[in-house]
Amino acid sequence: MQLNLKVHPGRGDYLLLVHGFLMSASQWAPNLTALSKVCRPVTLDLWGHGNSPSPADSKPYLPNSYLEAFDAIRGSLGVERWWLCGYSLGAGLTIGYALTHPSNVIGHLFTNSTSGLADTAQVQLWRDGAADAAERIEAGGIEAIEQMPVHPRHATRLPPSVYDALRADSARLTPHGIANALRYTNPNVTVRARIQDNVRPALLICGNNEARFAEHRAYAQRTMPNLTIVDLDVGHGVNMEDADGFNRAACDFIRAHAPATA
Repeated sequence: MQLNLKVHPGRGDYLLLVHGFLMSASQWAPNLTALSKVCRPVTLDLWGHGNSPSPADSKPYLPNSYLEAFDAIRGSLGVERWWLCGYSLGAGLTIGYALTHPSNVIGHLFTNSTSGLADTAQVQLWRDGAADAAERIEAGGIEAIEQMPVHPRHATRLPPSVYDALRADSARLTPHGIANALRYTNPNVTVRARIQDNVRPALLICGNNEARFAEHRAYAQRTMPNLTIVDLDVGHGVNMEDADGFNRAACDFIRAHAPATA
């Protein structure tokens, strides 16, 4: 069983793009053309999302298993090092990869990620509520998933083409896969206690209008070595709400840190 994967045209080194909870690879559509000028984008769907299956076993949903899956993708591409970019839940995974496999990373980018930078108290709340939340999703099916506040159907600031694509993809969200993300991925994905160990160039493209992320932004700025922050006047959906700003920041970062070629 494998994650749904697509390698897009481009030039330069590969860039793995990892979407957020209840999203899909479609969220990167506004960015692929610009990114293709400086790298070769690779998109995937997390388990239970988009066109990826929903494993019955719990292990694939654990963050460390995702990191193993990502590294297997890198190996399949035949490269020693690549870029990573994560959004929200996906950012917790990509930062985790950069901390775990720094020798395989040129640099990494991420957007607002409360789950990736969650503190101990928040993590405990998620763990305490995970079983009940997962059971509600499995009992209520797709209708219960659609009631979740972070479901794309509730988004109000996305470009219509992206909104429509994400809504179409959301019909394929599986209750089992989403329930297991709540049980095993989200409560375990935080890298807050590890970001001081970052050794690779990192870029946070931050949506400044998301108030709940302000403390996390400040913590990352204080704590994470080799971090640059670019602030955009948007909310959580950074790469979609201001695609031009995101693309400019991401491409500038990649150009600045791209390995020298002969």
